[in-house]
Formats: sequence, C-alpha cells, structure tokens
Amino acid sequence: MTATPTPVTPTPRAERATQAFWRRFRRHPGGVLGLVITAVLLLICIFAPWLTGHDPSVQYPNGLSDMGSPLPPTHNFWFGTDALGRDVYSRLVYGTRTSMLIAVLANLIATTVALTLGTIAGYFGGLVDTLIMRLTDILISFPVLLLAAFLAAVLRPGIGVIVSVIGGVSWFYLARIIRAELLSIRHREYIDAARALGASDARILFRHAIPQVLGQVLVYGTLNFSTTVLFVAALSYVGIGVQPPTPDWGNMIADGSQYLTVSPWLVIFPGVFLGLSVLSFNLLGDGLRDALDPKSGKKAI
Repeated sequence: MTATPTPVTPTPRAERATQAFWRRFRRHPGGVLGLVITAVLLLICIFAPWLTGHDPSVQYPNGLSDMGSPLPPTHNFWFGTDALGRDVYSRLVYGTRTSMLIAVLANLIATTVALTLGTIAGYFGGLVDTLIMRLTDILISFPVLLLAAFLAAVLRPGIGVIVSVIGGVSWFYLARIIRAELLSIRHREYIDAARALGASDARILFRHAIPQVLGQVLVYGTLNFSTTVLFVAALSYVGIGVQPPTPDWGNMIADGSQYLTVSPWLVIFPGVFLGLSVLSFNLLGDGLRDALDPKSGKKAI
C-alpha cells in the first residue's frame, strides 16, 4: 500500500519577505551596531528609575568640593557632579529619556503630516498637488534649524512646544519623497485594475498605494531621528528648548561649557551620549535602507 505524501504548505509571501529582510539586515554590520545602540538607549529610557541611585534634580550637600566646585567621577557619583551638586549620571540617564521622548513624538508628527500631504498631492494631483508642493517649497527655503528656533522663541518654551515645533518643520523632504512615489504608483496596472473593479480611492490608497511607500517612510524616519535629537540639543543649548531643571543633553552641555577647562566631564558625558545616539540612528537607517532594497540582496549573493 502506497503511503500518501504529506502536502508541503508553501511559505507565505509575507514570511519569505520578512526572512529575506532580516537576512540582508544581518549582513550589514553597521545596521546591526546601530540597532544594538538604539536598543540600549531605549532600555535606558524605560528603566531610568532603576538605573540611578540619585534624584537628578536634588542638589546634594556632599556633591561639591570644599572649594564649591563640581566633583569629578567617584564611587558615589559615577559621572561626577555639576555646579549645583547634582549627580551627572542621573541627569544623563533622565536626559536620555527626555531627548528620546521628544524625538519619538516629533517624528510621529512629522511622519503623519508628510504621509498625509505627500499622499494627497501625489495621488490626486492637479490643483491640490500644486498648492501643497508650493507650500512645501516655501517652507524648505527657510533654514530648518533657524525656523525651529524662531518658533520656539516666539512660543512658550517647553517639551510640548518643542515636540510640535520640531515635528512641524521636519516633514518637508519626506512629503516630497512620498509625493514622487505616489505619482509613479497611481498609474500602474494594479491600481488601474482596482479602479476598474470599483474600488474607492480610500481603499486603493490604504490597500495598494500607501504600503508601497512604508519602507521609505521607515528609513527616512529612522534617519530623521538623528536630526531631531540634534535639534533638541541645539534648542536646549541656546535656552529655548527643554527648560531646567528638566535634564536634557543640550542644557547639560550648555551648563557644563562654562566649566569646560576645570570640569570637562560635564560636557564629555552628555556629548558622548549625543554622538552615540546620532551615530546609531544613522547606522540603523543605512541598514534598513539596504535591507529593504531588493537590489542589495542581489549584490550580496
């Protein structure tokens, strides 16, 4: 009696695509390093209360030397203290949470605005496309950092304002990228077939068009994290970003720059964290870009 062969269930297309993505991503050592550093920063943000033994806002009586100057790194204060006797390590950990929170929220705003306007402009075209793109061209003509600084100075400084300002000036280039992609997608055969079958514009956009640009949105959003972190630090450095006593990399560097020659650790430690975060997001974005590009897989074979 002949045994009936067990049918082999084919691997779903989505699962094969995911496996191919991770295979290409693992071949990118810079992307893996960026992912590891980013994961460490996120863990610091999540577990900040359990990683510190001091309150970041408390001015400790034993946090200054007999001459009233900041203490260097010791067994009690791992990264030393600042000019007010506060623990630099605790402020650095909580400053990481502040910077990352602002970066995440600002990028969510920027990505949402860019995806909405870019999709509308690219898919519908016509007068709507012209108006949106001319508005984008006008805004792009202004230096982004100066525009953000102006808006932050006019409005009342605070985390909510900084998130809104940075998110509001970070969507221009992504909107143009999405618009260009939608211009080429809207006339493809599967879009015409969906229209012929009576699919609505909303269904075509959410089912067929927008998924085609999500990869580019992910890559650009990851790369934009580094720019956002720098914006936050720059605004805080000049005094119109995160306001004391809330710790932030930018205001920590600004405070420590007054003691650079006598207490360099006040600038070195937040500067290292700022540099690592920018590096990690850039490396991660490069890795995602190469992994999401099918041509990169062919080149690696």
